Amino acid sequence: MKNKLEEIRKKHGITQEELASILEVSRQTIGSLENGRYNPSILLAFKIARYFNLTIEDIFIYQEGEDDDKK
Repeated sequence: MKNKLEEIRKKHGITQEELASILEVSRQTIGSLENGRYNPSILLAFKIARYFNLTIEDIFIYQEGEDDDKK
């Protein structure tokens, strides 16, 4: 799954550390999300979207068939 988290975070002028603190996760979690190494739980995705006043789909881009190889 791709995402625009880094772009959105930087546009709002906050660091990974600040966002992590707000969302009550580690800075490493934010870094992994931004690098596409980690897919968020639905709860975390909602928290991120709510914080930025966006929809989940505005931040996270699911591409059909992308995860089919991992089954």
